[in-house]
Parts: sequence; structure tokens; C-alpha cells
Amino acid sequence: MSLTEKIAGDLIYAMKAKDKVALEAIRAAKTAFIIARSGKGTDAVLSHEEELNIIRKLVKQRRESAAIYKEQNRPDLYEKEVAEAVVLEKYLPSKMSDEELSQIIKNIIDRLGAKSPADLGRVMGVAMKELTGKADGKEISAKVRQMLQRD
Repeated sequence: MSLTEKIAGDLIYAMKAKDKVALEAIRAAKTAFIIARSGKGTDAVLSHEEELNIIRKLVKQRRESAAIYKEQNRPDLYEKEVAEAVVLEKYLPSKMSDEELSQIIKNIIDRLGAKSPADLGRVMGVAMKELTGKADGKEISAKVRQMLQRD
């Protein structure tokens, strides 16, 4: 079952359950899929990776909006955005643990022979290619900086 089909089924379930938060989040995902398909041409099918990228983008948008609402002291909107992000995150593969992330970044640093923070760009380029979808970009960046500072 593709992600598009799963979201369509979950949309019906959310409607029947009268779950407003899930309904809004899932509708946003379905709309984003339709827009992406129509941009590719009629009756285009999205790959699994394209579907995941759309969901990641939606989650990121909601997290950023939630941060803004929190700064502006709007707890009602903040909670709504966080709740929608949680609903959408269930469609993403599970994130890598901190230990796994550290080990992979250490291997990349060793492989490239990086020794100092001056090598940050080279390490980040490789790390982002290898870890896209498995870990958050901010987490990767923070871990690479931390590991290069120690060396």
C-alpha cells in the first residue's frame, strides 16, 4: 500500500472519528500529494521517496509555525500546529538513535580524514547525502560540529 492510499484511508477514518486535528493534517497531506502529481503531469504517480519528502516538508512547516506561535504567546495555535505535526510524523520512518547517528558521522569523518571545524563543509555534504530522511538536518549539523570540535 502506498503512502497516498494509506492517507486516503486514514482520512476516511478521521472523518468517521470526527478527529479534527487528524482530519486537517491528513487533508493537508492529501492536497500536497495532489498538487505534486498535477505538477508532474496528468495521472502521474509519486514515488515513495517523493511522498516522504512531501510529508517531511509538511512536518517541518508545522514545527516552524509552532515555534513562531510560541514566541508570540499564542498557545492555542502552537498546540494545533504541534498536534498536526505529530499526526503527520506517523507516516515517516522512525528516526535514527543518537548512538547510530554518532557512529555514522564518526565513520564519515574518519573516511574523509576531517580533523578540524574547517572541514565542516565537506563532512556535512557527505553526511546530508547519506542521512537524508534518517535524521534531522539540525541534529546532523550539531553532531558534526560537536565531533569536529573534539578532534
